[in-house]
Amino acid sequence: MADYTPKPEHKFTFGLWTVGNIGRDPFGEPTRPVISPVEIVEMLAEVGAWGVNLHDNDLVPIDATASERDAIVAEFKQACADNGIVVPMATTNLFTDPAFKDGAFTSNDPAVRAYALQKTMASMDLGAELGAKVYVFWGGREGAESDSAKNPGDVIKRMRDAMNFLCEYSKANDYGYQFALEPKPNEPRSDIYFPTVGSMLGFIATLDDPDMVGLNPEVAHEHMAGLNFLHAVAQAWDAGKLFHIDLNDQMFGRYDQDFRFGSMMIKQNFHLVRFLEDVGYDGSRHFDAHAYRTSNYDDVKEFAKGCMRSYLIFKDKAEQFNADSEIQALITEINADTGDYDYLTDGYSADAVEKLKSTEFDRVGIGARNLPYERLDQLTFDLLMGVR
Repeated sequence: MADYTPKPEHKFTFGLWTVGNIGRDPFGEPTRPVISPVEIVEMLAEVGAWGVNLHDNDLVPIDATASERDAIVAEFKQACADNGIVVPMATTNLFTDPAFKDGAFTSNDPAVRAYALQKTMASMDLGAELGAKVYVFWGGREGAESDSAKNPGDVIKRMRDAMNFLCEYSKANDYGYQFALEPKPNEPRSDIYFPTVGSMLGFIATLDDPDMVGLNPEVAHEHMAGLNFLHAVAQAWDAGKLFHIDLNDQMFGRYDQDFRFGSMMIKQNFHLVRFLEDVGYDGSRHFDAHAYRTSNYDDVKEFAKGCMRSYLIFKDKAEQFNADSEIQALITEINADTGDYDYLTDGYSADAVEKLKSTEFDRVGIGARNLPYERLDQLTFDLLMGVR
């Protein structure tokens, strides 16, 4: 029997806003009482998590005085130290307060844009004080309901100016941050700017220091738009931009459900974990998910345990997949290579062009070749269902 006990090397993290979620939704009042950040840290230590992440106002109220802020942070740091919990990632809440009703860095109001920079710098100071090395940006209000109201060309420039400014602030203070931009296709604005991994990669390439900026893709965000999250993660990884990842679960085409990891899309999550483990992803495995609104805090603990257990089960299944002789034989058959076209791997050359043009291909034979994907997919299903 495999051991599915979470360990520090798994780097499992949760946000203060996840296990501390009080069960409010747009149609209903809270179903759980508020618990403090210290209580959340103690809960995460109890269930075996490695770290906790936070928005600035998850910990420090937006209207806290300087002395109140320092007392809150000191108590939180002590709780983390006492419970062996680290803070690997921090971010800024630029979406809850009415000041950000029309965006933060992309707002039409220059005072809002300036306030967003100020608030983010203070939040970066907080994250650095807590030891965070990844800084996430989710532009929850960076969008529009009417394109009559905003020029998207101006929006792109405003966002670029903000990222360039904050990169320099991090460097000036030797914070050593990696910035991770978090794309989302829709909700809570009608149209969110930079909605996908691909659009964020294109934007990052235009920054003054693109090496400092990467991505924080999230399962639910890609699934909301019916996209394949694994493909987005692979693209981010290939670009060297997978700085952080948000794990949860989500049915295609629904509102942002943020379900427990592994609770819905079993095959998709298996292939995701297999990819992360096979390529050697070494960052946090962050669960940006919420327990059902029907749960009390005892059940919230089961939710947190379930996220980590599901990941470890998928990891175990990935190892079985890689060791399964029949599955691997099929993969070898599908990827059979005689080496006849290895010359193309060296890229373009006059010799390659001449050789390629002179090659006679058996088009009919190529088209008739069997690719046993049905068999391979069924074997994958059988493995996941525990009947192999």
